[in-house]
Amino acid sequence: MRVELSIDELVDGVRSSDRAVLGRALTLVESNAARHRARAEALLTRLLPFSGRAIRVGITGVPGAGKSTFLEALGTRLTGEGKRVAVLAVDPTSSKSGGSILGDKTRMAKLSRDERAFVRPSPSGGALGGVARKTREALLVCEAAGFDVVIVETVGVGQSETAVAAMVDTFVLLWLPSSGDELQGIKRGIVELADVVVVNKADGERIAAAERASSELTAALRYLAPATPGWTTPVLTASALEGTNVDAVWRAIEGHRDTLQRVGELDRRRRDQEIAAMWSAVESELRHRLHADPAVRALATQLERDVASRAIPAAVAASRVADAFTQR
Repeated sequence: MRVELSIDELVDGVRSSDRAVLGRALTLVESNAARHRARAEALLTRLLPFSGRAIRVGITGVPGAGKSTFLEALGTRLTGEGKRVAVLAVDPTSSKSGGSILGDKTRMAKLSRDERAFVRPSPSGGALGGVARKTREALLVCEAAGFDVVIVETVGVGQSETAVAAMVDTFVLLWLPSSGDELQGIKRGIVELADVVVVNKADGERIAAAERASSELTAALRYLAPATPGWTTPVLTASALEGTNVDAVWRAIEGHRDTLQRVGELDRRRRDQEIAAMWSAVESELRHRLHADPAVRALATQLERDVASRAIPAAVAASRVADAFTQR
């Protein structure tokens, strides 16, 4: 049986970049078990003063955009120049079995073996849009461990992008070489979140298509407000497979961060993110307590039957559940 580490031992291990202890610290903060809660909160409180120094990058993309290949190319490029990189790759969790694929170390095999990198597959647990509920806490732990860059990969284009954009400095959207017709299907909200857009897989016979997609996306962005004041969202072409223009993408990410700092947006953005994270945690905690309340559970069982049989509207049932919880 593995001996439970004290909070002091966990803090010291994380701060000294002990990979085994880092893994155990992340497991603790990601746990939903009630018996782990106090320890996780104590650990996060101790590590918080050492966090906040990393460059935080979110990466998303349409299905097939090559996120994992791009992440590996970017990550190895950064470790090659001496940076330490953590990747929090959020996997989809099955709504039926509760299991997750957790295949990121297979998909990013080279980066996973890199001593200057740390790849953490994290099951989403059914959270909104596939974003792990504890991803933000994991990000803080990785920062406290001294990583220079922390990258959060989302499962794909969807609601999760808003959640990831709310915890990073720079949000990168990967796109595929495509025609104008395919461009019509892109969600405006996703593009509005992007600080950098990359048309990936710009290699071989797809180079011309990638250039067309870049031009079309650049034109579309002219009609949208920039995600960052004073910053014009660039659209770059790249080939993660061949390593083409990966350097240019990183320079764009650095340029965006420089702009955030110059206009005073970085500190403001992070303060706003902290407050938003607090209220998100409040909502999550209230939802957990509501479902755990015995009286609410008993009432909800009957109300579910009434709603299913159309005896009462869903909104009325919701009010009764809320009243039962708040009046206790």
